[in-house]
Amino acid sequence: MGVFQPEVSHDSQSSSRSYALRWEQVNLRVLSLAGVISIAIALLILLYVHGQSSKQIVLVIDGQVQALETRESLLSDVLAKEQIPLQPQDELSLGLSDELQDGDRIVINRAKQFSLTADGETKTLYTTESTIGQAMNKIGIDLKGDDKIFPSLDTTVAANMEIKIIRINKQTVERTESLPFRIIKTSDPTLTKGTVKITQAGTPGVMIHRIEKVYQDGKLASMRLVGKEVQTVTKDKIIAVGTKPIPKPVVAVQISKKSSKSVQTNANSNNVASKAGVDFNYKKIIKNVSMTAYSSEEPGIGTRTASGTRVTEGRTIAVDPDVIPMGWWVYIEGLGFRRAEDTGGAINGNKIDVYYDSLSNARNFGRKSRTVYVIGPVKPELN
Repeated sequence: MGVFQPEVSHDSQSSSRSYALRWEQVNLRVLSLAGVISIAIALLILLYVHGQSSKQIVLVIDGQVQALETRESLLSDVLAKEQIPLQPQDELSLGLSDELQDGDRIVINRAKQFSLTADGETKTLYTTESTIGQAMNKIGIDLKGDDKIFPSLDTTVAANMEIKIIRINKQTVERTESLPFRIIKTSDPTLTKGTVKITQAGTPGVMIHRIEKVYQDGKLASMRLVGKEVQTVTKDKIIAVGTKPIPKPVVAVQISKKSSKSVQTNANSNNVASKAGVDFNYKKIIKNVSMTAYSSEEPGIGTRTASGTRVTEGRTIAVDPDVIPMGWWVYIEGLGFRRAEDTGGAINGNKIDVYYDSLSNARNFGRKSRTVYVIGPVKPELN
């Protein structure tokens, strides 16, 4: 038997070589395309990395604008590289650990140091606000009512500025003033002359004064009257003075034993005087009374007498109460009727001090000697 041998043709060998050639050409094109794509991707990556590493940013520090190009990714690194210092109180629009982006605008407001004195304490504080008012609001300092601040709230904050707050407290208090009553004398024809009768008792009035006290930081700074009103109306003292003539005493004189009639005669009083058109009875006469004068314009004198009345020119005199009782009327030769209402340390014995409103008139009075008629508690009236 013979061995079967496959038939080999020239056509089969030719097809194999053609296929291998085509595969080699396709492979070259694929490789070329892959290389181009790889190069493009590498370029893109390089461009992206370059773009990420170089950034354009803007720094605004206290209003000053500064443009920077940086490859740093964190703000803290940029500030350190540019040697821009910060204080803990400074305000930044971006956090120090935040990542920077191209085109970022970072605003830095530097804090200003100032001292604040308030409520008895001085503190050192910092603020990035523009005005004092904004700074007070930011740190939580309240101004109440009439509190004052120096400088004013609309003042621009400056470095190392001194600010002071004065706390104002107002209080209204009431004070009472006693209003003295007047003594009014009226004629009463039902009472005999020399008789007096109190028909209405006097009652002092009461005036309420409202006073506003202003305290600055707890210390009294000023006071002012803000109102007043009468709480109790003054009731004047009314004295009735008798004007009815005193019956004249009669003396029966026997003319004759045979006559049963008696004759009435007037009993004349020896203590009767007529001065300045007024007839009056007097208790005694004091001659050579030493007289001087005084005025409320002198330091320490005042306008209130020892008897509680108000000094009045033409009426008030100061006397020794052991010689002339307080409240009694007298007639002074050359001066007229006066009333004993005041006393004095130098008024002893037969001495009288006459009151004048004007200090110059009191000094011009000098020293005189006069005769004085001591009358009594009722002023004589015109005939």
